[in-house]
Amino acid sequence: MGPIEMRRVSKLFRIPHEKRTTLFSVVGGLLLGKHQTFEDFWALRDISLAVGEGEVLGVVGRNGSGKSTLLRIIGNIYQPTSGTVSVRGRIIPFIELGVGFQDELSGRENVYLYGSILGLPKRVIDANYKAIVEFAELKDFMDLPLKDYSSGMNLRLAFATATIAEPDVILIDEVLAVGDAEFQKKCLDKMEDFRRRSRAIVFVSHDAAQVKRLCSRAVLLSHGREHACGEPSEVLAGYARLASKEEKGTRATR
Repeated sequence: MGPIEMRRVSKLFRIPHEKRTTLFSVVGGLLLGKHQTFEDFWALRDISLAVGEGEVLGVVGRNGSGKSTLLRIIGNIYQPTSGTVSVRGRIIPFIELGVGFQDELSGRENVYLYGSILGLPKRVIDANYKAIVEFAELKDFMDLPLKDYSSGMNLRLAFATATIAEPDVILIDEVLAVGDAEFQKKCLDKMEDFRRRSRAIVFVSHDAAQVKRLCSRAVLLSHGREHACGEPSEVLAGYARLASKEEKGTRATR
């Protein structure tokens, strides 16, 4: 069995028809006998896949197709409604980079804070601090508070910090679009280095060129279901055909 294995995984979200955001609205609805109703939304339906060591699985599909939900289930952020998920080894999710960053703290302090959130001992961060700063290309900004950073600088610092971990499983959600073309290349090179070191990678992206370069296999999701799986170029071609067909259907209903 590889580092990642999913068997017939489905995920259901219950979406309220009426949004009640205050205690008054909730209590008022109960007093008036207005019971809140919900709509079932299946973000994933019956997904089975496996990712082996040194394999990069690309996940493509239109917005709302279930890509991010899939990553969050693998990363144990969401629990599946049904089915089983097995993940062996340490997971590093490049999903919501920088969660836990504090605006009032300096870049240097946030490296140590974020590193601790990722489970890295201080001695490991100490040993890799210089490499983090060089990778992020933020040498002249590390003593500034994070509130003075741009959003791109934030992501670069978070990405650079996360890469010093020694993960077995890496989950990536559109974060390789950080910074300029040169920095994006550095990010891709880092992912290829992880692949050569036999890490299992799941890569969500709308960038066809990145999927072709990085991935050994791809899966296409549509409305939460697996629509195709196989060689990246063939799956991407199927994605283009599906997107065109769905777009024509949308225009026809207007």
